[in-house]
Amino acid sequence: MTTDTPTGSHDRFRERFETLLPTIQKEWPQVARDTLEATRGSFDEVVSVITEQTGRTAHGVQEQLLQLLHVAGDHGRHLADTLEPLERQLEHLLDELNTTLRPKIEKPVREKPLLALGIAAGVGLLTGLLLASGRRSA
Repeated sequence: MTTDTPTGSHDRFRERFETLLPTIQKEWPQVARDTLEATRGSFDEVVSVITEQTGRTAHGVQEQLLQLLHVAGDHGRHLADTLEPLERQLEHLLDELNTTLRPKIEKPVREKPLLALGIAAGVGLLTGLLLASGRRSA
């Protein structure tokens, strides 16, 4: 279980309500999504709605919702831990591209700006023609 204060858990529940909603619906399919959304993420109101519509005890529903919140938090932390190395790798690759590719592009553009502008306009025109012909054939 969680060691948060009830208020802390209730605040986290409200913050994560939208992402928890599909899981809540799987647990209690007899409760309409509109009814759950009408609670606006209020923990006590969600407990009340589920209790009324399922006949389960309020304490049991509270425990189950807090467990869902805890599991969702664990999944979020795991996902963040998994993405962190990828983010660092992407930053490294972008820095490397900036240091190697940028000088190769900037030098010719600075030396022959009209030629670079003409090439860019030509590429834009060709892209526009290709896209326009694609729309006509569709």
